[in-house]
Amino acid sequence: MKTYDKLFYDGQWQDAQSSDYSDVINTANEEVIAKVVRASHKDVDQAVAAAKAAFDQWNNTSPETRAKYIEKIKKGIEDRQDEIADTMVQELGASKTFAKKGQVPQSLNEIQGTLDEFKNFNFEEEVDNATIIKEGYGVVACVTPWNYPMNQIQRKITPALLAGNTVVVNPATNTPLTAIIYAEIIEEAGLPKGVFNLVTGSGSDTGDYLTKHPDVSVVSFTGSTAVGKGLYENAATTVKKLVLELGGKSPMVYLKGGDLQLAVKSAASTVLDNQGQTCSALTRLLVPKDELERTKEVIQDYYKDIKVGDPAEDDTRVGPMVSEDQMNTVLDYIQKGIDEGANVFLGGNRLNRKGYFVEPTVFTDVTNDMTIAQEEIFGPVLVVITYDTQEEAVKIANDSSYGLSGAVVGPEKEAMDVARQLKTGNITVNGGARSPKAPFGGYKQSGIGRENGLYGLEDYLEVKALFK
Repeated sequence: MKTYDKLFYDGQWQDAQSSDYSDVINTANEEVIAKVVRASHKDVDQAVAAAKAAFDQWNNTSPETRAKYIEKIKKGIEDRQDEIADTMVQELGASKTFAKKGQVPQSLNEIQGTLDEFKNFNFEEEVDNATIIKEGYGVVACVTPWNYPMNQIQRKITPALLAGNTVVVNPATNTPLTAIIYAEIIEEAGLPKGVFNLVTGSGSDTGDYLTKHPDVSVVSFTGSTAVGKGLYENAATTVKKLVLELGGKSPMVYLKGGDLQLAVKSAASTVLDNQGQTCSALTRLLVPKDELERTKEVIQDYYKDIKVGDPAEDDTRVGPMVSEDQMNTVLDYIQKGIDEGANVFLGGNRLNRKGYFVEPTVFTDVTNDMTIAQEEIFGPVLVVITYDTQEEAVKIANDSSYGLSGAVVGPEKEAMDVARQLKTGNITVNGGARSPKAPFGGYKQSGIGRENGLYGLEDYLEVKALFK
């Protein structure tokens, strides 16, 4: 077991002024694999001070030079991608296949997508007699979750740094080891000191103190809607800019005449890969009432060969939940579904083995007012809801406090018509692939702002006009 007692700020690894540590657990066997220091408030002060001191020089560095540093970071991720994936398998419980083919490649693709778009971005433009200038805000506090421990940091620091800001990152305590590798890669890339800083520690203490810090100009947070709401209060003290990517309860709407196998696969894959710990997971499958029995047959067929087990094994599809707390949360939701009258079609139990394993679970006989249809479960749980008409399907899909993602499968014209009516930030139609250059973010309580490409860059830029 390794102990990590240093923090990265002001361009080097520094001794933490704290003797408190968090255990990092291998979620498949419940063994402690590392101890990571919890930054003190003084540590956070020093990291923010380093970022503040570095801002002016970095903001005045040419965009081309900033992009070259990001390219070096991308190269570092490529060189260590197997190590990164193996680390995710241990501390997150993501299957080896998903970590190597999903998690790490997604980060690389999104970095490249942003770099491609950045080449055509203008930090100055002329409008009538005004010169419009876009520049960094200052220090950005990046508070990141555990479910995508590499890419959720990437989605924040790539646009923030390209825009000319400096950053202080506080990663989730469940998955700090991936973040530490990221910091090592950035150190090797040779960014000027203070441009990137990493402080490990809990979100409720380290993250809370960081987001309230008077020298932080922007708070970029990914996580639960409940925590996101609390950040409004923190931001109010100094009127900070907020970029929030929060929860989701996204619908997959299947229309008659479409490819039912595709609809089931699209929804099920999002609650099986990463154990359903994905904010954009398509956790509500909406199908015509008279196609329910056929849908159940397709679901049964898709799930029959899914292997749940050791995430380090190549043929495992579903690993353990990230923590005991998360496992218990998922099991509590499953019980609520049963108590409210939904039918457990598949799964529904904890596996009788070491580790935080929950069976892939599918509910039928679900109505959209049930807790399992309205609240984000963040586990391998799919709910099937029936409808009579397309109008009712749209109404059910939009009857949610969230609006992060969605999907429609059906005849092309009808599918596009329904997709246009969904109140959500991202919608795939008949299995369309998501582009790393397109915006990602949500409507309603799913967040504020967008990520990826130039859409993500804009959230980290101040705009001023010089009149001549």
